[in-house]
Amino acid sequence: MRVQQRVQVCIGALALMFLLSACSQPLSTREKGTLVGGGLGAASGAIIGSAVGSPGAGAAIGGAMGALTGGLIGDQLQGLENRVAYQRHQIYRQNRELRRQRRDIEKLKRQARSTEDG
Repeated sequence: MRVQQRVQVCIGALALMFLLSACSQPLSTREKGTLVGGGLGAASGAIIGSAVGSPGAGAAIGGAMGALTGGLIGDQLQGLENRVAYQRHQIYRQNRELRRQRRDIEKLKRQARSTEDG
Protein backbone atom coordinates (compact mmCIF):
# COMPACT_ATOMS: atom_id res chain seq x y z
CA MET A 1 0.00 0.00 0.00
CA ARG A 2 2.85 2.42 0.77
CA VAL A 3 4.42 1.87 -2.66
CA GLN A 4 1.11 2.55 -4.38
CA GLN A 5 0.71 5.85 -2.50
CA ARG A 6 4.22 6.92 -3.45
CA VAL A 7 3.53 6.11 -7.09
CA GLN A 8 0.34 8.17 -6.95
CA VAL A 9 2.18 11.11 -5.38
CA CYS A 10 4.91 10.92 -8.04
CA ILE A 11 2.33 10.78 -10.83
CA GLY A 12 0.52 13.76 -9.32
CA ALA A 13 3.77 15.73 -9.03
CA LEU A 14 4.68 14.93 -12.64
CA ALA A 15 1.23 15.97 -13.82
CA LEU A 16 1.52 19.24 -11.90
CA MET A 17 4.97 19.91 -13.36
CA PHE A 18 3.63 19.20 -16.85
CA LEU A 19 0.72 21.58 -16.37
CA LEU A 20 2.97 24.33 -15.03
CA SER A 21 5.45 23.95 -17.88
CA ALA A 22 2.61 24.50 -20.37
CA CYS A 23 2.22 28.13 -19.26
CA SER A 24 3.42 30.35 -22.10
CA GLN A 25 3.34 33.63 -20.19
CA PRO A 26 4.45 34.66 -16.72
CA LEU A 27 2.01 33.87 -13.94
CA SER A 28 0.04 36.69 -12.38
CA THR A 29 0.27 37.38 -8.68
CA ARG A 30 -3.14 35.77 -8.21
CA GLU A 31 -2.03 32.60 -10.02
CA LYS A 32 1.22 32.43 -8.05
CA GLY A 33 -0.72 32.75 -4.79
CA THR A 34 -3.11 30.01 -5.83
CA LEU A 35 -0.29 27.64 -6.75
CA VAL A 36 1.75 28.30 -3.62
CA GLY A 37 -1.31 28.04 -1.40
CA GLY A 38 -2.42 24.83 -3.08
CA GLY A 39 1.02 23.27 -2.73
CA LEU A 40 1.42 24.25 0.89
CA GLY A 41 -2.12 23.17 1.68
CA ALA A 42 -1.69 19.81 -0.03
CA ALA A 43 1.58 19.16 1.79
CA SER A 44 0.12 20.16 5.15
CA GLY A 45 -3.03 18.18 4.48
CA ALA A 46 -1.03 15.09 3.55
CA ILE A 47 1.00 15.33 6.75
CA ILE A 48 -2.09 15.80 8.90
CA GLY A 49 -3.99 13.14 6.94
CA SER A 50 -1.21 10.61 7.40
CA ALA A 51 -1.53 11.04 11.16
CA VAL A 52 -5.14 9.88 10.95
CA GLY A 53 -4.51 7.27 8.25
CA SER A 54 -5.77 9.11 5.15
CA PRO A 55 -2.98 11.15 3.50
CA GLY A 56 -4.70 11.28 0.10
CA ALA A 57 -7.89 12.81 1.45
CA GLY A 58 -5.88 15.17 3.64
CA ALA A 59 -3.83 16.30 0.64
CA ALA A 60 -6.94 16.85 -1.47
CA ILE A 61 -8.78 18.82 1.21
CA GLY A 62 -5.65 20.77 2.21
CA GLY A 63 -4.80 21.51 -1.42
CA ALA A 64 -8.28 22.85 -2.15
CA MET A 65 -8.37 25.00 0.98
CA GLY A 66 -4.80 26.22 0.38
CA ALA A 67 -5.53 27.08 -3.25
CA LEU A 68 -8.63 29.02 -2.23
CA THR A 69 -6.79 30.92 0.48
CA GLY A 70 -3.73 31.51 -1.70
CA GLY A 71 -5.95 32.73 -4.53
CA LEU A 72 -7.70 35.22 -2.27
CA ILE A 73 -4.43 36.55 -0.90
CA GLY A 74 -2.92 36.68 -4.40
CA ASP A 75 -5.99 38.56 -5.65
CA GLN A 76 -5.58 41.18 -2.94
CA LEU A 77 -1.87 41.56 -3.74
CA GLN A 78 -2.59 41.86 -7.45
CA GLY A 79 -5.20 44.53 -6.76
CA LEU A 80 -2.63 46.44 -4.73
CA GLU A 81 -0.09 46.14 -7.57
CA ASN A 82 -2.68 47.44 -10.04
CA ARG A 83 -3.49 50.44 -7.83
CA VAL A 84 0.21 51.27 -7.42
CA ALA A 85 0.75 51.04 -11.19
CA TYR A 86 -2.24 53.32 -11.81
CA GLN A 87 -0.97 55.87 -9.28
CA ARG A 88 2.50 55.83 -10.87
CA HIS A 89 0.93 56.44 -14.26
CA GLN A 90 -1.08 59.35 -12.88
CA ILE A 91 2.04 60.85 -11.27
CA TYR A 92 3.90 60.53 -14.56
CA ARG A 93 1.08 62.29 -16.45
CA GLN A 94 0.90 65.07 -13.85
CA ASN A 95 4.67 65.62 -13.95
CA ARG A 96 4.56 65.81 -17.73
CA GLU A 97 1.77 68.39 -17.52
CA LEU A 98 3.74 70.42 -14.95
CA ARG A 99 6.78 70.49 -17.24
CA ARG A 100 4.61 71.68 -20.13
CA GLN A 101 3.07 74.42 -18.00
CA ARG A 102 6.51 75.57 -16.79
CA ARG A 103 7.70 75.81 -20.39
CA ASP A 104 4.61 77.86 -21.25
CA ILE A 105 5.24 80.19 -18.28
CA GLU A 106 8.87 80.71 -19.31
CA LYS A 107 7.75 81.41 -22.87
CA LEU A 108 5.23 84.01 -21.64
CA LYS A 109 7.89 85.64 -19.45
CA ARG A 110 10.26 85.92 -22.42
CA GLN A 111 7.50 87.41 -24.54
CA ALA A 112 6.63 89.95 -21.80
CA ARG A 113 10.32 90.96 -21.49
CA SER A 114 10.71 91.38 -25.23
CA THR A 115 7.53 93.51 -25.35
CA GLU A 116 8.83 95.74 -22.53
CA ASP A 117 12.25 96.12 -24.21
CA GLY A 118 10.83 96.73 -27.67
